[in-house]
Amino acid sequence: MLLMLAVLFAVSLVAPWLFRRIGRSAFVVLAGVSAAALVWVLVHLPQVLRADQGAPSGSPNAPPSEITEWIPELGVEIAFRVDALTLVMSLLILGIGALVLLYCARYFRASETAAGPFAGQLFAFAAAMLGLVISDDLVMLFIFWELTTILSFLLIGYSAHRILARRSAIQALIVTTFGGLAMLVGLLWLGELAGTYRLSEILAQADRLHGTAVDLAVLLILIGALSKSALVPFHFWLPAAMAAPTPVSAYLHAAAMVKAGVYLVARLAPGFHETAFWLPTVLGVGLATMLVGAWRALRQTDIKLVLAYGTVSQLGFLVMINGQGGEDAALAGLAMLLAHGLFKAALFMVVGIIDHETGTRDLTRLSGLARTQRPLFWISVVSTASMAGLPPLFGFVAKEVVFESFYGYAEVSAGWGWVVMAGVVVASALTVAYSARFLWGAFATKRSPEGTTAPVTRFHAPAGPVFLAAPAVLSAATVVLALWPAPVQRLIDPFVTLFEPVSAEAHGTYLALWHGLTPVLGLSVLAWALGLGLFAARRPVARLQEGVPAVFDAERGYRTSVKLVDVVAVWLTSVTQRGSLAWYLFIILAVATGVVWSVLLFTSHEVPESWIVAEGPLQVVLGAVVIGGAIGAVWAPKRFMAVLMVSLCGYGIAGLFALQGAPDLALTVLLVESIVLVVFVLALRSLPAGIWTQNPARFKAGRVVLGIGFGAAMMGAVAVGLDSRVAEPISAEFPWMAYEVGHGANIVNVTLVDIRVWDTFGEITVLAAAATGVASLIFVKRRDVRRRSLHEVPTGSVGRVLNEDNLTPRQAREIRVARSFSTVAREAWLVAGRTVAPEHRSIIFEVVTRLMFHAIILLSVYLLVAGHNLPGGGFAGGLLAGLALTLRYLAGGRYELEAAVPFSASALMGWGLALACFTGLVSLLAGGHIFQSAVLDLDLPLLGEHHIASAIMFDIGVYLVVVGLILDILRSLGSEIDVRSEMENRAAESGETGQGPQGHGIHAETTLGVAR
Repeated sequence: MLLMLAVLFAVSLVAPWLFRRIGRSAFVVLAGVSAAALVWVLVHLPQVLRADQGAPSGSPNAPPSEITEWIPELGVEIAFRVDALTLVMSLLILGIGALVLLYCARYFRASETAAGPFAGQLFAFAAAMLGLVISDDLVMLFIFWELTTILSFLLIGYSAHRILARRSAIQALIVTTFGGLAMLVGLLWLGELAGTYRLSEILAQADRLHGTAVDLAVLLILIGALSKSALVPFHFWLPAAMAAPTPVSAYLHAAAMVKAGVYLVARLAPGFHETAFWLPTVLGVGLATMLVGAWRALRQTDIKLVLAYGTVSQLGFLVMINGQGGEDAALAGLAMLLAHGLFKAALFMVVGIIDHETGTRDLTRLSGLARTQRPLFWISVVSTASMAGLPPLFGFVAKEVVFESFYGYAEVSAGWGWVVMAGVVVASALTVAYSARFLWGAFATKRSPEGTTAPVTRFHAPAGPVFLAAPAVLSAATVVLALWPAPVQRLIDPFVTLFEPVSAEAHGTYLALWHGLTPVLGLSVLAWALGLGLFAARRPVARLQEGVPAVFDAERGYRTSVKLVDVVAVWLTSVTQRGSLAWYLFIILAVATGVVWSVLLFTSHEVPESWIVAEGPLQVVLGAVVIGGAIGAVWAPKRFMAVLMVSLCGYGIAGLFALQGAPDLALTVLLVESIVLVVFVLALRSLPAGIWTQNPARFKAGRVVLGIGFGAAMMGAVAVGLDSRVAEPISAEFPWMAYEVGHGANIVNVTLVDIRVWDTFGEITVLAAAATGVASLIFVKRRDVRRRSLHEVPTGSVGRVLNEDNLTPRQAREIRVARSFSTVAREAWLVAGRTVAPEHRSIIFEVVTRLMFHAIILLSVYLLVAGHNLPGGGFAGGLLAGLALTLRYLAGGRYELEAAVPFSASALMGWGLALACFTGLVSLLAGGHIFQSAVLDLDLPLLGEHHIASAIMFDIGVYLVVVGLILDILRSLGSEIDVRSEMENRAAESGETGQGPQGHGIHAETTLGVAR
């Protein structure tokens, strides 16, 4: 079964390509595949008919099933099952689906390029519907359910250039997704209550599931079913969906998608039709839908909308009978399900032919087609009569057993049952009326307003045999099954055995064209008479409908709700999205603080009996440093000072980690804080120096209060969490795992590159994505464009003051002195002397860089290779190497950075990710698990014994990614902003533009701590 679904989805993927190769004949191929899938389903028919329909999958004599484990830890399985209900739904999904695809071969023009993706989406929808009805797992059922929602959205919005199609698609998506989410809660709730997510097992033990929780879970599932099947108050999305092409209406809205809700009701009815909310919801909402849809169908002038509202009405009818419970209702429900699919799909195809060949669906403009389109007319007569429940057609056979079931229910349930019976008769009369209206509107010869005969509506071309084949087959099936209903009876009987009789006196009903002169036949005759009378009096009825006020309009309620959401969203956005990062952080932290304090104050938990403030005087000092840095960051008047205070907090925390025996963590925090400090300072060059622009005192006080509250909340949460531990921490196993399995003595690094390597792989992937995002915000052009060679850069040009005539005598004298001390006569490996204006060079930085750069690089490599057994690792080593590059950039500017690393940062990150991935794949190809470590034992002369773990290769990948990240940030926030600042300065000096915002006048090569 899984293979069959995979094949169907694969065919849907190649359908657009197939359409490009052979044109609209691809629809014929897809129709053949759908028919072959139907044959595959019917192969299971003998086994299904012999099986016990109520037996759970896997038990003896159960219907054929297939179970594949998917997520064993969560108990999620890919479980499929083919029973009688599945076979009935498969006839609709695959049988009518094949005919609709054949119909599409004539409906779409050969030049219509969008028909290729449409074919793939329609075929994928059929595969998703098949997966839905054969799923025996609640999670898989929901997945296929939502797949049909997404695909229906795409199919309804086929004509995306039309606003009506887009609105209708979005409306259908929102309504059915809302119901689907409610259903998801109900499915998960029911699965937890039953202790299993296997649908057949839940139904097998349904008699033991009682209580309010079960009732509410079933009610939530019904909400999803009702929204999918367009029942009141969700009915409005289905008529709006008629903006889709007619094949979509004939398939999704007559035979398949809207039947998903009916299927779910029928599937759950054997086990849960006696729950508290089932019958009131199914019968009440179903009857209301049946009456509302039929009444509104009489008002439509678009023949497609007549059928659409008629579909809404009959979906209510189907939900009522399939949800009623009992043997008679089960037989009647599935028979009516088949009958409705046959006649409604045929009628939608007829409408598509008329619209395709005349260009209109307006019944006031259509005239005389009964005389000119005889085959189409007789197909419509058969299908319309079946819809009205007239003999000798299958619609009559099915409706008779439906009436018989409701009549039996009324006899045993007294007053409420007779109300339902009366409502069904009235709705059936309205069905007869709108059926006559459809046939008259589409084919009758009309009268013009002057009283003369209206001209016959002309067809562009006669409807050919391919166009007529699909509706003709469906109409023929309607006649054949009425005269010979035994196959349908035999197919449905196994499903009927799941139900009990409504009463001890009730006799089993059966499908037949003639049941004798019974009260039910009398009710049918009454419905026919009333319906024909309503059609004959259509003008007075139309005036009556115009005079009846629309007390409640579900679609208007939906639009009002959407507008209300928009208004609230605009208001909320205006309040919260002010364009201020400080305000965003304030809201986030305020919400987090409120949530944590609410949990701490209003829930029961253990409070630690003792609190340790500090274990030594040095901890007190470092704690004071952290607190002082936090207070200084809040009260700092300048951005640069605030960043320094934040870094002071970080350095203090690194010291605390070191005191607590976490050297790896302390080293990492120290390096990260250093890098972050540089990044912040580079970014601050493009921001105003000051922080507070209005009413600073009040806002600062609020942030102080929030900071104290958030810090206290986090302290309380950590303390309570640590004191509430009842299980042994998983980290207790890490020491021996690190040494014995990961072959390393540094638990932290072995955890990162071996025990939890997948986490680290995800993190370096995120780092690469973050670097790409930062660069994308800064660079307008590609990052790997060729930069100017050092020999192409005028000596000492970068950052030079262009117009020295505007300087004061003192400034000019200072520049001459700086140049006399800074100019070099020979080439050096630090190229600042050639590229940076002498007045902007820092001798201190150049000397420190010459002394420390190579040593820092060597130390970073040492941290990389020694990190498996000593503090360090690829992350720490990469950070240290990044600091070395930062130092070189600060000393020599952007050209020095290019000279230090003459290749792109993206290449470094790419090679790092590739190496990390390669490390995992090699272990997999070697017969182990992905990312499984191997060790090489060496006994070298003089050097002694060494154990080299393969995880070192992964660590090298981490090293490269981190170095590439820092290099990308330096080139983005450093070099690129340098270039822009120089351009602004040149423009300002030449008088082309005025001085930019504060901070933009800084010369490009101004370094940390060096004044201009």
